[in-house]
Amino acid sequence: MDPQTIHRRRWTILYVLVVCLLVVVLDNTVLNVALKTIADPGAGLGASQGQLEWAINSYTLVFAGLLFTFGVLGDRIGRKRMLIIGMALFGLSSLVSSYAQSPDQLILARAAMGLGGAAVMPQTLSVIANVFEPEERGRAIGIWAGAVGVAIALGPILGGLLLDHFWWGSVFLINVPIVIVGVIAIALVVPESRGQRMKIDFGGVLLSIAGLVLVTYGIIEGGEKAAVFVPQVYGPVLAGVALLAVFGWYETRIEHPSLNVRLFRDGRLSASVGAIALVFFALGGVVLFISLYVQSVRGYSPLGAGLLTIPLAVGQLLVAPRSARLVSRYGARRVAATGLIMVAAALLSYHVTATVDSPIWLLEITFFVQGAGMGMVMPPATTAVMSVLPREQAGSGSAINNIARQVAVALGVAVLGSLVTSLYRSGMKPHLTALPASLRGAAGESIGATAGVAEKLGPAGRALLGPAHESFVHAMHVTSAISSAVALLGALVVLRWMPGKSQEESFEVSAEEREPIEV
Repeated sequence: MDPQTIHRRRWTILYVLVVCLLVVVLDNTVLNVALKTIADPGAGLGASQGQLEWAINSYTLVFAGLLFTFGVLGDRIGRKRMLIIGMALFGLSSLVSSYAQSPDQLILARAAMGLGGAAVMPQTLSVIANVFEPEERGRAIGIWAGAVGVAIALGPILGGLLLDHFWWGSVFLINVPIVIVGVIAIALVVPESRGQRMKIDFGGVLLSIAGLVLVTYGIIEGGEKAAVFVPQVYGPVLAGVALLAVFGWYETRIEHPSLNVRLFRDGRLSASVGAIALVFFALGGVVLFISLYVQSVRGYSPLGAGLLTIPLAVGQLLVAPRSARLVSRYGARRVAATGLIMVAAALLSYHVTATVDSPIWLLEITFFVQGAGMGMVMPPATTAVMSVLPREQAGSGSAINNIARQVAVALGVAVLGSLVTSLYRSGMKPHLTALPASLRGAAGESIGATAGVAEKLGPAGRALLGPAHESFVHAMHVTSAISSAVALLGALVVLRWMPGKSQEESFEVSAEEREPIEV
């Protein structure tokens, strides 16, 4: 494919890449609306709160741990080829997930989906960086980031429609036709390209995955046991932190690290990655509990819960594609900091807009503000990360951006999800004393489990539902306040370290230095 043809097709190529992004992001948003159903012993798999968190984190941890490895593989064997391989693996793993017979099988299948997602995601930004000239790249990345908003809108709605008419596994099976369309489009439209060939850092990959899994396991165990100072909690956490410290040391000693920690000496990159990580940490646990709140506390169906997320997506879709113009006028620092402050305000407002009986339209306004804030943070932060690095390291920039996002989501789900679990159990404990001893453990495990026990008890069990709703909302409010503080910390990081408009420099490589794109 000659350069003129590539330039002429550049927007078509972008939209094909957006399809690849949609299927990877869509999966997580579809899963969120299905959590209540998967936890149901009758209609789903009877998954516990901890198993639900692992169903999310098995995907994100594998995804984050292998992003750099697949970025390097894409540079070596070709990004188009790696896109096709990743999409095919993602589709096959989705098929396996849809027919899982137990929570453990679902967790393993989701990990395999993370493998496919890790092969897809780095290639999308790498191809964008090679197809678009610097003057158009910010707009292209804005559209790329806006696609996340589309997935946020489509995922819950599509998931709700499927759950209203089919079994829970259909939320994964829907990925298969999207993957087929995506693979065909990639083969026809996307040009092949390769980058700087490097060795694969298998040691770094193993250390990072082992460290993250141990830390996450310990945090989730803390939520399950409602305790911190027990060996099953602090043991894995300390071991995981030690492994991550060894990982950081090891990465500074080898020639081709999976995570080049020296890149973080650049303040613009560090501040941008920090902003991405903090906003997604804050949102990780929120996404987990807000779906359960809408369905379990407010009584909405999966489809109704999906439709309620539309303002969140609309906020992103309206703002993200226009963020490049905002950055051009006000600078990345002001735009990103404003977005983070909006996210922090939205999260804090859950104390008023998400109560047991608050008007649902207040929550809709909160969702819109939250989505608009995210739309102001992600494109300038992502563009800043990609701009710091020369074009031959586009894969590294893409991987850093996505590792920050996925690790932050995994830790947010683990930390904030465990906090919700622990607070909920503490709040329910005084209300379970009248129950038979054999039912107390199950009734206090999660709001879904409480509802299940209440249904079995009939009229006598209805007295549990009021305290269950109050306990869950209290746990959600505490967690959202912490999430808000984390997002506000992100704004402070951006204001302190991200360069302002007058300080911004161009790190772009000229068109003559562009990597060759193969026919």
